[in-house]
Amino acid sequence: MSADRAKGEVTVREPSAAERTVARRAAEARATVPNLELSVATALERPPTDAALVRACALSLAEHPRANASYRDGRYELYSRVNVGLVVAEEDAYLIPTVFDADRKSLLELEAEIESVIARSLARELTAPAFTGATFTVWNASPFGISAAAIPPVPPQAAALAAGTPSDGAVTLTLACDHRILYGARAAEFLRDVSARLGRPDR
Repeated sequence: MSADRAKGEVTVREPSAAERTVARRAAEARATVPNLELSVATALERPPTDAALVRACALSLAEHPRANASYRDGRYELYSRVNVGLVVAEEDAYLIPTVFDADRKSLLELEAEIESVIARSLARELTAPAFTGATFTVWNASPFGISAAAIPPVPPQAAALAAGTPSDGAVTLTLACDHRILYGARAAEFLRDVSARLGRPDR
């Protein structure tokens, strides 16, 4: 029996535009970014909300310019606005709409805006700038029951953060960063600040 027949019937399907985008971004991230990953266990009894996670990251990004930046053409680009991209899962792919100026918004404002952004992105009501203006990316993997997760930085962003589901009273936060701009010590300080803020998102 040939190897092809041993696999049974083979169905060939062309990827959707969204799936092609995911494949391109993943290949670009792994091929071009010298990735560094750091994790920390954060005391938290319940899964973090998207708003709490975005706020903790946004306030920390405002204090750590290298995390809110990119490495492009041998130079550092430091951004004045803190725009957080939030991973939104679809059936076969994902979208990353942007919460603009996230560091300037309260927790309640972020909750309302994130709910709207997620709904509008899934309904394809957002325009291109909403998917290209992020300076940092967050993935809240806790709804999937994953204890620890990681997401590579979206080029040319310097870093991305993923949060898992609480286990033994703690949530694992994993920061992946471009080591050309966000070095180990700087990355650790940023991750420490996000962890500290996550337990008090209203402050």
